[in-house]
Amino acid sequence: MVGGEQTKEQVGAGVRKAKPRGRPRSFDRATALEKAILAFWEHGYEATSVSDLTRVMDIGAPSLYAAFGDKRSLFEEVVKEYGVRYGSFSDRALVEEPTARAAMERMLREAAVAYTAPGHPHGCLVVHAATNCSTPEVEESLRGRRNANIAAFESRIRADIAAGELPAGTDAATLARYTGAVIQGMSQQARDGASREELEAVAEIAMAIWPRT
Repeated sequence: MVGGEQTKEQVGAGVRKAKPRGRPRSFDRATALEKAILAFWEHGYEATSVSDLTRVMDIGAPSLYAAFGDKRSLFEEVVKEYGVRYGSFSDRALVEEPTARAAMERMLREAAVAYTAPGHPHGCLVVHAATNCSTPEVEESLRGRRNANIAAFESRIRADIAAGELPAGTDAATLARYTGAVIQGMSQQARDGASREELEAVAEIAMAIWPRT
């Protein structure tokens, strides 16, 4: 240094040192959300803490709150994204199959596959996340989703009764609830270690009681 002047390298070093510290680390939001899905899916809502989430998502708590809000807000987004990525087979079956019977049979068979697929926790997040849940708003939200599914089953069954695809005396509400009970039971059986083949056998027996015209 001559006459108090600094070289370009020294100036640059000073600028680098002057940069603010502790800035939030950037992260891939979609990847972080997928990790949150897996955490809630595996452990349920209540047993998954914020510290668990920041660890598996590999972000700090400030970044989590800034990107997703609080734990409950994150969970709401998780449930919606789970439905898109993993739980859409039910809606597709109802829309694409020509009859309620065909839709329910496809749904149960695809549930056997989805609930036992490798690479993610077994069973259904919407069913399992409610286990031991003591947060009323979350419990009610999950219950609403499950009941909405049963209502969709019932609507499809009633349409088939009106169209003559099912006998006029068919109890649509009970048949829909029966189907909901089977698929929710299959979720728990998958969590307990039932194989795809075992759940497919359950689906076959479940469909054997369906009324025919």
